[in-house]
Amino acid sequence: MTSMPSYSFIRSASLFALLVVSTPALVYAEAPAAAKEPNNVTHSFQKLADTIEPDLAWDAETPAEHEAWRKQMHATIVGLLGKMPQRVPLEVEWAEEEKFEKFTRYKIYVRTEPTYWAPVYYFVPHARKVKAPAIICLHGHSGIDPYIRLNEDAKQKKKTDESALDYAVYMAEHGYVTAAMVVRGWNETHGRQDSGVKSPPRSCHEMSMNAFLMGMTPQGIRCWDAMRVVDFLQTRDEVDPDKIGVGGLSGGGTLTMYLPILDERIKLAMIAGAFSEYRTSIYSIHHCICNCLPGVMRHGEMADVVALFAPRPVLLINGIDDPIFPIDGARNGLGKLKQVYGVLGVPQNVDADFFDGGHAWSNNKTLDFLNQHFGE
Repeated sequence: MTSMPSYSFIRSASLFALLVVSTPALVYAEAPAAAKEPNNVTHSFQKLADTIEPDLAWDAETPAEHEAWRKQMHATIVGLLGKMPQRVPLEVEWAEEEKFEKFTRYKIYVRTEPTYWAPVYYFVPHARKVKAPAIICLHGHSGIDPYIRLNEDAKQKKKTDESALDYAVYMAEHGYVTAAMVVRGWNETHGRQDSGVKSPPRSCHEMSMNAFLMGMTPQGIRCWDAMRVVDFLQTRDEVDPDKIGVGGLSGGGTLTMYLPILDERIKLAMIAGAFSEYRTSIYSIHHCICNCLPGVMRHGEMADVVALFAPRPVLLINGIDDPIFPIDGARNGLGKLKQVYGVLGVPQNVDADFFDGGHAWSNNKTLDFLNQHFGE
């Protein structure tokens, strides 16, 4: 006797037949044309940038139009720089003193908020006027040591010499009071070490992420510290309080772009290895997160930001082979700034040193620039 198929077998066969009848055949067609473009964040953000038309790009034709633009753009950039720390009465602690041939270098601590003291290396020339101009000198991602020739070994000396990092020392040797601030997050002020960075002690990632979460920015906080150093400088008998400037390279150059916007007491700026275009530098090339000012590209480019402190003098210092701040962007920005300063009737107040070199400082024009605007 032939056995009947089991119920489970019949059910399985029926289900298989149903799937065969009801399931459409798989078709391997070509992907849509749009999907043939790179499908990654780099490409998508490049395309997104093409759609952005900055709503506050400078286009004034008269001083009155410039002033109307400046008021709106100034409020916008100050807002983007974020909430500032709590102001406290000025306190200064003098920690070290070392005499050199042409200057005395002090180490001081300036209290900038209830929970933080900014370390500052303060250079006072021996041969100086009763009241000398002062320059706040802001270092880059190499930390403070190579910028003031501190703890110098042969390798560090070579780097400092090749990139002219010691501009605080150089200007002090030429009669200017200089204040080389340890930028918050470096050296003795560091917290959690940046991943993948062995030296110098540096906490830009922690600094930036925590600042963003608090409605602040690393640029804003670091500029705040520099503003409190201005407070200190204005108390000093050796400093002319009406002749305070700022200079910085790389990350220090980025801060130098924003500090004069926040502080009218800064009378001139020397921006090195940091001025180009947001889109072709920080947006398109790997940079430390602390260079990122959230939202700025919606409103303008770097030249629009620098235009905010016109008619005060500015010197742009760029190596034509700088791989992270392309020279073409710097040249484009200089063209706009010449228009800005021209409209304001002071074309002599903007200059540039586009030198043969890379990501470095240059003293080709610094002393002439300082002498022109601060006098001998």
